[in-house]
Amino acid sequence: MKANKIPIGPFHPLLEEAEYFELTVDGETVVDIDMEIGWMHRGHEYISEMKTFTQSIYLVERICGICSTSHPIACVHAIEDIDNIEIPLRARYIRTLVGELERIHSHLLWLGLAGHFIGYDTLWMWAWKYREPVLEMFEIISGNRNHYGMMRVGGVAQDVDPAKLIELHKHLDMIEKKMVMIAKAAKDDPVLRSRLKGVGVLTHEAAVAYCTVGPTSRASGVPGDVRLDEPTDAYDLVDFERIVLPNGDVYDKLVVRVLEIIESIKICRQCLSKLETVTGPILNNVKEISPGEGIGRYEAPRGEVFHYIRSDGTNRPIRHKVRAPSYVNIPSFKASCIGIPIADALITLASVDPCYCCTERSIKIIDKNHDSCSFDLIKASREKTEQIRREINAD
Repeated sequence: MKANKIPIGPFHPLLEEAEYFELTVDGETVVDIDMEIGWMHRGHEYISEMKTFTQSIYLVERICGICSTSHPIACVHAIEDIDNIEIPLRARYIRTLVGELERIHSHLLWLGLAGHFIGYDTLWMWAWKYREPVLEMFEIISGNRNHYGMMRVGGVAQDVDPAKLIELHKHLDMIEKKMVMIAKAAKDDPVLRSRLKGVGVLTHEAAVAYCTVGPTSRASGVPGDVRLDEPTDAYDLVDFERIVLPNGDVYDKLVVRVLEIIESIKICRQCLSKLETVTGPILNNVKEISPGEGIGRYEAPRGEVFHYIRSDGTNRPIRHKVRAPSYVNIPSFKASCIGIPIADALITLASVDPCYCCTERSIKIIDKNHDSCSFDLIKASREKTEQIRREINAD
């Protein structure tokens, strides 16, 4: 039977952002998969070089709406690394609290979408219903449900109101109760097990070979977690378990995220308890950044996010490099999708929780002689418009 091509995207009901996948199928079996990036590249790295350090934090907060704390944390870590800037203890707990709340809401968002993709809309409604109190907690802490604007070089922008701690604890209690229920459903529900067990397997060897990170790698038995391997902020002051499962299928990726939500709730509860007793400043007032370079790492919900910043001693970076977890997780589709039925391809694509706006890069065009060349997209678009106009007038 002749192999056929099935395009997915750049606009497709599965994809919450513009991206393009091309499946090569032989009958009902996927025999190859390819991806094109660059559909929504916004040039954050270039724009950052024209902003002050504080403005760059706001900028990278908008790389991804779901990781709108992960990128700023990694960014301020990179800036702080240049001068070994100390962070006040209270600010460390606040950073960790906000980061873990983001992990909870990100995993719940993915859980709901995963249920929707396989036709299990009850799971979708559950997960998104219980995500709402997490967004309310963000609003209590920062005033915003998204893009919280909390990170600053040397600490955080806002303190947590002591009068709101009881309310935040109540929200956590409710979320934990519901997550225990969802965890039991995920483990016992025969539909979920039969639909996801053994589907889209990413072996331990493939996970290592593709340098995957986060739940994608931990579901394949790779234990990497920046929070435990190189703890920053308050991660060395709180207790939580590293969730690692061995099978690498979509089911294990689901279970890893559900169990990580429960661990994140434990971390948040410890941070709130510490904020009841730990007093002091929330910001080390940094006047200037020395010439030099620094790196910042953070365990985002999807895995390690990495920022590199170089300073020349002025108030803005002269180089800012970002590597998001989806950039290394998405290519693992080559290992997990090939050989599976078409019906399983979409949930396997979704299983790494891809963020396409984090992944986007500018594209380097190579001509037929393998020499680098420039390509003016605006000029090409206008020429195409003019060509069509001439053809219409000729008719």
